[in-house]
Amino acid sequence: MATIYLIRHGQASFGAENYDELSPLGRLQATLTGEYLARTGVVFDAAYCGPLERQKDTAALALAGQAAVVPLIEDQRLEEVRNDEHLEYLLPKVLETRPEIKAVVDQGLDSSKRFQKVIEAVFNYWVSPECDEPAIQSWAEYSEGVHSMLRDIITNQGGGKTIGVFTSGGTIAALTAAVLKLPGSATYQFYEPVFNCSVTQLFYSSDRVSLSYFNDCSFLRELSVARGEKLVTYR
Repeated sequence: MATIYLIRHGQASFGAENYDELSPLGRLQATLTGEYLARTGVVFDAAYCGPLERQKDTAALALAGQAAVVPLIEDQRLEEVRNDEHLEYLLPKVLETRPEIKAVVDQGLDSSKRFQKVIEAVFNYWVSPECDEPAIQSWAEYSEGVHSMLRDIITNQGGGKTIGVFTSGGTIAALTAAVLKLPGSATYQFYEPVFNCSVTQLFYSSDRVSLSYFNDCSFLRELSVARGEKLVTYR
């Protein structure tokens, strides 16, 4: 069996002018993740990342822990769910039927907790049959891109390989739901709880992909205790 490690990016800069930039903690998380993978004998044959700065920088910092240079392939299909686009085009429609979400919006989205509530509502509308907004990337288009990316990795890399995939929570959630053969409506349950720099492991053969474990950040929890600082974050 070959192995794919899905690794979420380190903490981004929530509330800053450039959200896409890793925070100092995010850079530390990525570095420690790379050290953990190397320490536990994970040797990548190749690695993939999305086009976002936080994805590319996490990959670079983590792969620096490898004993040899690892080819890093950038793939547009590993970009995060376009939350900004969803807020612009879908949130007004959600607010028409969800007064409780309007109340959250009226309080302001400067709180991470309130922001996540709104993202949940918008995401679940996006994957529903009711969503037919032509101005944005559809769920069908997005999910097919994610699925085709996984198929391409398996085809191009072949058997017996260990592959790192550095991406974001939405993509990891979509891949996890796809491997488990779940519908779009079940995807968000895997999106919200994904920790920064958590590791999700897939096994694959030529005709089968299976989930080994999901969203593991136990190594960061252990290091949090040893170092006396909080290393486990959602955002």
